[in-house]
Amino acid sequence: MNNAKDLTAGHFLNHLLKMQSADSKDSNMGAFRGDDGETESLGIPFKAVFDLAKTFIDMPLNEIDALLDSHFYEVRMGAVSIMDFQARRKKTPPERRKALFELYMRRHDRLNNWGFVDRAAPYVVGGYLYDKPRDSLYQLARSEDVWERRTAITSTYFFIRQDDLDDTFAIAEILVNDEHDLINKAVGGWLREAGKHDEARLKQFLDRHAATMPRVTLRFAIEKFDKPTRQYYLGLGRK
Repeated sequence: MNNAKDLTAGHFLNHLLKMQSADSKDSNMGAFRGDDGETESLGIPFKAVFDLAKTFIDMPLNEIDALLDSHFYEVRMGAVSIMDFQARRKKTPPERRKALFELYMRRHDRLNNWGFVDRAAPYVVGGYLYDKPRDSLYQLARSEDVWERRTAITSTYFFIRQDDLDDTFAIAEILVNDEHDLINKAVGGWLREAGKHDEARLKQFLDRHAATMPRVTLRFAIEKFDKPTRQYYLGLGRK
């Protein structure tokens, strides 16, 4: 879709509505974790949302911003998907990457679900910060907002892919005893991914924390170990 006048929030919504069948149900709301009293579902499969977002990859930032105002789950998912596609695209210039990062951070109140964060944070946030100071991630890690904390750990996936593990382990130290299960799972999952690059470092982390960290975090973190090693760390973990 190359015609700039068609790359609007209104056109995106119209395309989505055409996908909505008469028997569509709120099939996506089971994945929505949060109670904002506003979000509704169009019942459109996310694959269709992602495919549509790819055709709107050149959407201007002000129109993406407008999509984030929507109370429909799929529309906001479309917005973060467009942001993700732009951030992943090699030809995206540095100034646009900066603007995408700033938009994500400024509208984080609208990214109030794990799906939004996981879709965009690795490349929009992590990709932008890769060659820059990462202080903002530590501020997010200490936020009272669960979705900002999830952004902090999820963004480090980009670093992990570059074999850069320091921030994953450092932010995991901050969040290792978080009270929210969606942080526990994210921390465990990202520790597991970092451990694929440096198993010894993961074991050192677990030696310090396995006895006290949430069980779900531990299970996610040790998932790729052999059975005897998994059993060893489960034996250390809290019951």
